[in-house]
Amino acid sequence: RCARAAGRDEMRRSGEGDGLVHVGVVLAVFLWFVTFFLGGPNFWVKIAFSTLVLAAVALKGKAVHTNVVRFDAAALAVGLVSAAVLYGIFWAGREISSLLFSFAPHQIGDVYRLGSGFPRAVVFFELLLVTGPAEELFWRGFLQQRLMARHGPLAGFLLTVALYTAIHVWSFNFMLVGASAVAGAFWGYLYMKLGRLDCVMVSHALWGAVIFAGFPLG
Repeated sequence: RCARAAGRDEMRRSGEGDGLVHVGVVLAVFLWFVTFFLGGPNFWVKIAFSTLVLAAVALKGKAVHTNVVRFDAAALAVGLVSAAVLYGIFWAGREISSLLFSFAPHQIGDVYRLGSGFPRAVVFFELLLVTGPAEELFWRGFLQQRLMARHGPLAGFLLTVALYTAIHVWSFNFMLVGASAVAGAFWGYLYMKLGRLDCVMVSHALWGAVIFAGFPLG
């Protein structure tokens, strides 16, 4: 009887977890539609709100309790170095894509024009303290972890990258969708290999703040 009860409890928890994953994905699709496709409030207000909603889903799914979130010296070092590497990848990608595609410079500029008119200092600290960490809490700490547990590390990683890339289609910007695929694969692989949420949170936060408000590439 104890074994059967334990089995029923495990099935119930699994079902609840799957339900929360589905809710999170549907919310991400809807929120990115509102943020990138619809008009309305400033882009940076919308993206901050959207990522905080997704972070709330991750917290509901106990993402903090099931991940390594220590923010120790190792996390800060890995985050800093990986953010610098990804910035370099994007710099090289901008140069190469501008040679290959005539539309690339304009589309890259369009990404930066999404939040034009907002104080750069506010954007910097929003990305550093809110948007970057909140995105990683949901995409890697919650969604990728759940998908890797259910489908295996590689499949979970690939599914998360595909979903992260797909929601950016609402921008109808080829360069942004491609950039999302690269960044999603970079952080997803880092998370899969290290198993530490704090490293990718630091990486995303630093990279986002620098590439959009510190030393923009567009």
